[in-house]
Amino acid sequence: MKFTDGFWQLRPGVTALYAQEAYDIWQTDTAPDGAGLVVTAPTAVIAKRGDVLNRAALTVTLSSPIEGVVRVRIAHHEGGAWHGGFELPGAAEGGAGTADAEAGTLTTGPLTARIAPGAPWSLAFEVDGERVTGSGHKAQAFMRLSPDAAVDHGIVGNARADTGLPEERTFVHEQLDLGVGETIYGLGERFGPYVKNGQSVDIWNADGGTSSEQAYKSVPFYLSSRGYGLLVNDPGHVSFEVGSESVERVQFAVTGEVLEYFVFAGPTPRDVLARYTALTGRPPVVPAWSYGTWLSTSFTTDYDEATVTSFIEGMAERDLPLSVFHFDCFWMREFNWCDFEWDARVFPDPEGMLARLRERRLRISVWINPYIAQRSPLFAEAAASGYLVTRADGSVWQWDLWQAGMGLVDFTNPDATAWFQSKLRRLMDQGVDCFKTDFGERIPTDVVWHDGSDPARMHNLYTQLYNRAVHDLLVAERGEGDAVLFARSATAGGQTMPVHWGGDSTSTFASMAESLRGGLSLAMSGFAHWSHDIGGFEGTPDAAVFKRWTAFGLLSSHSRFHGSESYRVPWAFDDEAVDVTRTFSQLKMRLMPYLYQLGLEAAQTGAPVMRPMQFEFPADPAVAYLDRQYLLGPDVLVAPVFTETGDVDFYLPAGEWTSLLTGETVQGGGWRRERHGFDSLPLYARPGAVIPWGARSDRADYDYLEGLQLRVFPGGSGTRDITVTAPDGRAETFTVDLGDVTR
Repeated sequence: MKFTDGFWQLRPGVTALYAQEAYDIWQTDTAPDGAGLVVTAPTAVIAKRGDVLNRAALTVTLSSPIEGVVRVRIAHHEGGAWHGGFELPGAAEGGAGTADAEAGTLTTGPLTARIAPGAPWSLAFEVDGERVTGSGHKAQAFMRLSPDAAVDHGIVGNARADTGLPEERTFVHEQLDLGVGETIYGLGERFGPYVKNGQSVDIWNADGGTSSEQAYKSVPFYLSSRGYGLLVNDPGHVSFEVGSESVERVQFAVTGEVLEYFVFAGPTPRDVLARYTALTGRPPVVPAWSYGTWLSTSFTTDYDEATVTSFIEGMAERDLPLSVFHFDCFWMREFNWCDFEWDARVFPDPEGMLARLRERRLRISVWINPYIAQRSPLFAEAAASGYLVTRADGSVWQWDLWQAGMGLVDFTNPDATAWFQSKLRRLMDQGVDCFKTDFGERIPTDVVWHDGSDPARMHNLYTQLYNRAVHDLLVAERGEGDAVLFARSATAGGQTMPVHWGGDSTSTFASMAESLRGGLSLAMSGFAHWSHDIGGFEGTPDAAVFKRWTAFGLLSSHSRFHGSESYRVPWAFDDEAVDVTRTFSQLKMRLMPYLYQLGLEAAQTGAPVMRPMQFEFPADPAVAYLDRQYLLGPDVLVAPVFTETGDVDFYLPAGEWTSLLTGETVQGGGWRRERHGFDSLPLYARPGAVIPWGARSDRADYDYLEGLQLRVFPGGSGTRDITVTAPDGRAETFTVDLGDVTR
């Protein structure tokens, strides 16, 4: 949201109260994290005693929840409205900072927050003694809008679904400096430009598709190339202006009277994400089988057990590895979503069918959402028990968008959560292994929640409660290492309930590219696992798009074939599509010792499996804007092909890189143009890489230590320790001589 009219003026109807000086600084033991600093920041410079009268002041509190992280709390009226923060499972009891009121500093690990006494207002953040950003003149402010204020709120969210923003009149904003050449990443899964500089970004989940500025996964966290990260600790609406209002600053604003944010020390993106996920939560280890191929019925297609069986047998006949079969919406009867009952007209024997599928060593996924249609027998049951969200007059909130007369399960009610889980538990007893937790974004704000939660806060946070309910059930029923979702919506902390996928893309090369941008942005927002609909969701891809997307999809963290009104079995396109699917699915199975270890690393450090180039090469200025290639872990560079002809431009950092497909070595340090057939793409091993290579190409969950090869690639020296862990937990560490190149 923009409050100013150019550099000098405010927009009509906007009143701004800016922090003008640090009038006094004192040490406290009652900050949110124990020891900290409290600063009185009056909204005018105090030149004489009378200036303190009839004068607003901002109270700024600094503390540290964990090493290397500073919490900043800006309050106009402490007793005023605040949405409350996110869950912070990693916060240390008593905090982790050392405060010095006389020096105006709070130090925690490599990070120091420094307040300059007096005027003008100045709050600087230093990493290892170097200033990385700061809050300066006219940066911290309390903003008030008159009823006729000339501020364009815009339509944020789904207007047709009536889930846009409620009108607000008071805001707190902060601005942090943008350095020359500094680039900003993250803010959730966003499908526009990967670098967020110049963008206005609203943290407000919406079902907008991948070809829009809206996001299913809005995360008020960004990562800077200057060596720090920032989280606005507010699950409600947060508006960011990233060099788009004040072009020298990143501005973020929240409604109400209080703004709270965290600064995370680097200096590298790896360090930032390690600290961010240490505070907000790290992903669990996902099961080995989940990395295998997922095949879906697609959305509106006609199917029954015979159709499903033909798909599975078709994959086996063509030697195409398959790990998970997914039943999308119409496994339930139309107008009944969700009643969690198999449509008896096409699935008369669900228990028998699931048993037959499991005999083929397949895992089973089914689609769900948190809505209960009026026709569903569960609607009356849930309404009578108080399990559905209500309006202020006590009536059940309902609408007709998506499902006729549907209500919304109130996961702030523990009894409603247990009731919802009981319906899923019955499916698990039948043989279902995991759930696609669809939707969770279109959450209204004109409702009353069981626990009295602020409706604006719950709009983004609802997905957390929904996914948590399902993930907790899977952990309880299947065990810690065998629980996995396929979720669409999320916010900060959602990385603790993987896997997430990119939502409704179109079946084009452009949409394939925007999907990758979304995945890279999500990776820089602390999410380790990510997937997308191979071939695109809307429409039917032509064979070229399908084959190029297949190579990309099978070199992603998780891989699912899924569409809207048409099947996504490879032979529906052409014979070459079958060959391409075989090539890359078998390649991924060979890479499983490497990929599974990346998942274990993610659980320990928060490092994503699919990594933006900037994550691994932060010192290389050439990678700052690269959004058409990525690294699968630290050692495998992937440049998907976004053209039918196979022409692709990509960048290799300095060193000797080796093609995983041909064994050819090339020197990096510049751009390359290559032309690839459908069975190929730029896939390069990093200089000095050691890649554990599995012995099997038919499935994802096998003994990675049996028949293991360690492929050593040129460009390294000395030795390197490589650990390989089998799905059953057995691990072995090998010391590898990097001069003994095997490729």
